[in-house]
Amino acid sequence: MPFARPPGNTDIMKRFRTGWISDIHLGSKGSKADALLQFLRDYEFEKLYVVGDFIDVWQLRRGIYWPQSHNDVIQKILRAGRKGTRVIYIPGNHDEFVAHFFGHFGAVEIMPRDIHTTADGRRLLVIHGHELDTVVQNIKWLAFVGDVGYQFLLRLNTPVNFVRRVLGLHYWSLSAYVKKSVKNAVSFIGAFEKAIVQYAQRDHVDGVVCGHIHTPAIRTIETTTYYNSGDWVESLSALVEDFDGKIELITNFATDASGRPLITTAEPEEEPAEPTSPVPGAAPAPAPLP
Repeated sequence: MPFARPPGNTDIMKRFRTGWISDIHLGSKGSKADALLQFLRDYEFEKLYVVGDFIDVWQLRRGIYWPQSHNDVIQKILRAGRKGTRVIYIPGNHDEFVAHFFGHFGAVEIMPRDIHTTADGRRLLVIHGHELDTVVQNIKWLAFVGDVGYQFLLRLNTPVNFVRRVLGLHYWSLSAYVKKSVKNAVSFIGAFEKAIVQYAQRDHVDGVVCGHIHTPAIRTIETTTYYNSGDWVESLSALVEDFDGKIELITNFATDASGRPLITTAEPEEEPAEPTSPVPGAAPAPAPLP
């Protein structure tokens, strides 16, 4: 049951051709499931990609945490599928158990990756992105250790921001600050972006959409457009495609005084500076999709 093209009044337009969300990490205390639930109530899509790390099995193995809001997100997505949204779920590394169940399951189709064609005819490879993370692929114990450290920083956000609220300051993410400030992390992000674009070029596509590194972005690298849908732990971000094929990045999902969602970063950025180190030893690419 496809959606009708929405009317031209942008003040009331909440339907989009395609949406991409990733790295929700349901089952972890850092997941902002309530914010995602509000986003899914405010937006409707003909096609919705869930681009990996939907459920955080790594965290669930350490202890069960599953509030009602996490159930509500799952039910909302399933309900959207029953109402006509085509839901495509591409597993990541935190929910890799799902990779054993490719195929159609009710309103949801589970795929290892996909080629999406935009309304204006561009072809985009859609993958989670852990395929290019050599730590995840080759040194899994180190990936788990790194995840523990990241979760610790996320927990520190709460007391830090309690103090900031007392002082009348706005919200500030310690974990995001550390990630952006540490030279090795910045180098890794730049190397990851360049490597994943090179990976996508094997499929002769115009762009690549991924998640994994919790760093939302739209930028042009070489001749390929790189899209990262970010996460629902820190950046509260998603990518949306309108009915003309224009893709926008929503970050820090919130509403303005009139209740409308705030949208930012509509234009691609320039290619980032050359990373100081490459991403060695990436997993071999699967056969290109037709």
